Amino acid sequence: MIDAFSRVVRLGEGLAQTGRLSDAAMDRALAALHVCADKLRKRNVHLARSVATEACRRASNGQAFIDRVLAETGIHLNIITAQEEARLAVLGCHILLEQGSGPAMIFDIGGGSTEMVLVETGETVPRILDWQSVPWGVVSLTESIGPIADDPAARAAAYAEMRRRVDEGFAEFAQRVTPLRGSATGDGGGIRLLGTSGTVTTLASLHLALPQYDRRAVDGLVVPAEAMRDISRRLSAMSPAERVALPCIGRERSDLVVAGCAILESILDIWPARRLGIADRGIREGILRSLMSIGADPRAPRRPQGPTTNRTEAA
Repeated sequence: MIDAFSRVVRLGEGLAQTGRLSDAAMDRALAALHVCADKLRKRNVHLARSVATEACRRASNGQAFIDRVLAETGIHLNIITAQEEARLAVLGCHILLEQGSGPAMIFDIGGGSTEMVLVETGETVPRILDWQSVPWGVVSLTESIGPIADDPAARAAAYAEMRRRVDEGFAEFAQRVTPLRGSATGDGGGIRLLGTSGTVTTLASLHLALPQYDRRAVDGLVVPAEAMRDISRRLSAMSPAERVALPCIGRERSDLVVAGCAILESILDIWPARRLGIADRGIREGILRSLMSIGADPRAPRRPQGPTTNRTEAA
């Protein structure tokens, strides 16, 4: 990879209440996509695959936003299915799974949805055994709860409700995968779990006490799952001002990180690994790997558009 760009745009902000992408959210996303378009021009990129995820899948004006992006930036976004999103996330980060035998779990906490994917390793690319996507990401779950009073009791009640909603969403999946835990053994002992998202990379940064985010320190890190639970619970109990003051969180993520913590704790209940692998890679890298494996012939049927990728989602 020779260039990269990332910005939190909260494309799905307000979507739960209105069913539409708001003008402000679309403007933020377009501002970020203009930066992407400039990079594509400067790098002389002529073939690209660009994808949009849950926010555009759910919004009644999702296609109108896609059309506007094309008209204003020249970037053609493709709204992918939740299944394709899960597949690309696995393809992008599975190389960081700990060695072992039997099923392993990979998850991606997004802005508008969360995917859990049970995979069988041993081949070049893991085989997907089962998967589930729920419409709870850090933005959608935060907005579903609404404003939270700034006192400990209110924060505890809101966090418990977040946990309940995520548990409910994954209930059937949890029943299906629970019997498979016994056959999923990693070389480090116990079952294997790998997460890719801003939530897990942020919590890993706090675990390492980094003064600022450092991808080189986080990507590929393996941390005790109980340490991530402890951090999650501490963050959920903090006031907004306390979270803003923490390195690697700041104002941009201070409200969203609590929902991410609730989702993570639910995942750890479903697949109670002792260790959690951290990936600062996912769908973007999955697209790149898929393009590298098939080549970039634009004449090939149903082929992506080429070796450069963009992704727009609710966060």
